[in-house]
Amino acid sequence: MQVLAPLLAALLAVVLALLAAWALSQGAPAQGARETTEDLAYYDGADRMEKLVAGAKKEASVSLYSSAAPDDLAALTAAFEKKYGIKVRVWRGSSENIVQRAVVEARGGRYDADVIETGAIAMESMHRERLFQAIKTPTLSALLPAAVLPHREWIGTRFNIFVAAYNTQLIKKGDLPNSYDDLRDRRWKDKLAVEAEDSDWFGGVVNALGEDNGLKLFRDIVAANGMSVRKGHTLLVNLVVSGEVPFALTAYAYKAEQLRKSGAPIDWLVIPPSVGRFEGAGVSRRAPHPHAAILFFEFMLTDGQDILRDRDFFPARANMRSLPQGADLYFLDPAKALDENAKWSKYFREIVASAR
Repeated sequence: MQVLAPLLAALLAVVLALLAAWALSQGAPAQGARETTEDLAYYDGADRMEKLVAGAKKEASVSLYSSAAPDDLAALTAAFEKKYGIKVRVWRGSSENIVQRAVVEARGGRYDADVIETGAIAMESMHRERLFQAIKTPTLSALLPAAVLPHREWIGTRFNIFVAAYNTQLIKKGDLPNSYDDLRDRRWKDKLAVEAEDSDWFGGVVNALGEDNGLKLFRDIVAANGMSVRKGHTLLVNLVVSGEVPFALTAYAYKAEQLRKSGAPIDWLVIPPSVGRFEGAGVSRRAPHPHAAILFFEFMLTDGQDILRDRDFFPARANMRSLPQGADLYFLDPAKALDENAKWSKYFREIVASAR
């Protein structure tokens, strides 16, 4: 027996090792091992949500990088914290800053973000850096088809419609333009403005109008009337309210509507062709809190859709809100917009953004 004992112990160790290897090959973590984002991403058992909630409560927090406006972000995070008792730690920055931070961290082997939520082109850029983990979730079937990217590594949560916003004390309804052609008229001199980074909107409009015709049209508008350039969509609509910018070409519909409902002297209209751009969310491939990360992602595609709608956004869930009158919407393709970013940024700078 004394001779057999070491042999039996060795045999038992081999059997346990083989069982652990088999479990890993089946997609299940070994007993006692920490479940990774990839382990959880494709789990579709009947207890999926219970598993995510229980794990998230143990993790106690989730880290979110987002470019959403502070008040809209606060509404979403407060609702999540109230429902699950899990703290949301937010780092807020522009889309450009989020991409820079996330890429630098990942290349340095540092993984702080659980979920990233920002504009489509930035999300697609980070997808190409392999920062996101595709998540298998039944919620995708309820979304607009354009919200679900072929790779599914990030998903559209809502879309912004670019609209023209105007100060109602400075611009009469009867004087509003019916088309971009109308903005060639000299009565718009020194009244027009755009957001400084909206080259994707510019590319979408020019493509829809026909490239040669569209480029000539904007050259004519700027030559006749100039163009003020402001950094930030929230700043742009606030300048419309103050009267410093009488007419903004690239406001977001939701923000203009929020201000209009608050009683501010602002209204908005769609100038065709209307352009829509998704904002999306993705779970980090190396999320430090994987249960909480996927749970927050699910929240954005379920409860969060109602919160976004109630705050005048256009949610990604199909049929939640009607499009504004005259919006035969053209959605920007994130991959194409990223591929053509240099081209349209160059044209936008040369024709529009240089006309300060």
